[in-house]
Amino acid sequence: MSPAKLPPLRLGGRELKPIVQGGMGVGISAHRLAGTVAANNAVGTLASVDLRRHHPDLMARTTNIGAGEEARAAINAANLEALDREIGAARRLAAGAGLLAVNVMRAVSDYAAYVRQAAASGIDAIVVGAGLPLDLPELTADHPRVALVPILSDARGIALVLKKWERKGRLPDAIVIEHPRHAGGHLGAARIEDLDDPRFEFEQVIPEARALLRSLGAEDRVPLIPAGGINTPQRVRQLFDLGASAVQVGTAFAVTEEGDAHPEFKRVLAEAKPEDIVEFISVAGLPARAVRTPWLENYLRLASRLQAKAAVRTATKRCTMVFDCLAQCGLRDGIAKIGQFCIDHQLAAALRGDVMSGLFFRGDGRLPFGSQIRPVRELIAFLLGETDALARSAPAGQTAAVT
Repeated sequence: MSPAKLPPLRLGGRELKPIVQGGMGVGISAHRLAGTVAANNAVGTLASVDLRRHHPDLMARTTNIGAGEEARAAINAANLEALDREIGAARRLAAGAGLLAVNVMRAVSDYAAYVRQAAASGIDAIVVGAGLPLDLPELTADHPRVALVPILSDARGIALVLKKWERKGRLPDAIVIEHPRHAGGHLGAARIEDLDDPRFEFEQVIPEARALLRSLGAEDRVPLIPAGGINTPQRVRQLFDLGASAVQVGTAFAVTEEGDAHPEFKRVLAEAKPEDIVEFISVAGLPARAVRTPWLENYLRLASRLQAKAAVRTATKRCTMVFDCLAQCGLRDGIAKIGQFCIDHQLAAALRGDVMSGLFFRGDGRLPFGSQIRPVRELIAFLLGETDALARSAPAGQTAAVT
């Protein structure tokens, strides 16, 4: 007998499949991936940072323009224009189905401008991680219909956001609870040593979050969406039994046929073995998780030497990216104890499939289809336990195993 169908996610006044595609930058989740996920009546998410890299005319406009305030302003303006274009293109792909979100990192210096642009461009939801978005209600005050979704990792952070937002007459429309032990990219822990802290376990955080919402009379109004290490329909159902209303998945969507990155990017992520995945301190001062590529292997070998020279190098060499992609950058600001590389440059190399130079962020779990690159609709069907639908869509001669 088949298990009961999971209830829909109610968000933004819509009933959706309870699957959220995580935002992945630079350019990994752009209009093609987000629009396709939404077209399947789930939540598709564009990552806001440096989307000009998907637009040759904007790249031509902002290449070899020197340094200084004018160059920085030109690049930031191009990225806002790219965000507007990508939202429009995703909207056309979705054709009225699902829900479209934009992910904005609180840690980027142009955070407020990205939030305002996303809202003005008609996005359905704004998702903010890599910091506490305490000012998000004010930034979107002119767009009250935009759903606001913070990404948090423990009950303490959830309690702080709820307290601050409640004073402003607003509660989150949903909360993504990201487990730093399993997620990819920048992680919601202060130190690598903290990644295994029990306070991040879903079995602890979800009940604590529900209790906090219950105290505000909002337990049934704010969906909880766990993220990180979710790769089977059984795990999805376990999290629903804990009180989740949906799940967020990143890496598995990045390697779908409709993912916006280069095929070589997908291959690197899909073929990575557990021993190929490494945690390190990024330029933003946060732990991060990525595939051990030649570039990352070389960087980790040289990191201590680069950190020792951080202050001297900053005094003699300006940031070559000319725009402040992060509010705090170890390389630009000469902060010796954190990462010493240009994250935008390395993520852009990954986007175009450059294995020798790229930084390939990835979660630590096994992918649902192993090393296969499959369509978005099959991934959604698999996670929801719709095995009949999955079997019908499997390539001839293949059977997708439910693990």
